[in-house]
Amino acid sequence: MSHGFSSPIPAAAPVAIPVRALLPWAIFGLILSAMLLYFVGAEQGATALLSGHAVHEFVHDGRHLLGFPCH
Repeated sequence: MSHGFSSPIPAAAPVAIPVRALLPWAIFGLILSAMLLYFVGAEQGATALLSGHAVHEFVHDGRHLLGFPCH
């Protein structure tokens, strides 16, 4: 047990992530964002994909928060 002495801990070097590894995740994020934007902004309107009002009621407050008109 040493008293008062500490050995320096080397800093970890950053690892480069190739673009080819990030591209599928970026595409997935873009598709997911587009779907979210559609369901919050346009579902239950003229371009409704689902029948009923369940989606509209679920995202109703989010629509108003983001400035989308819904009624």
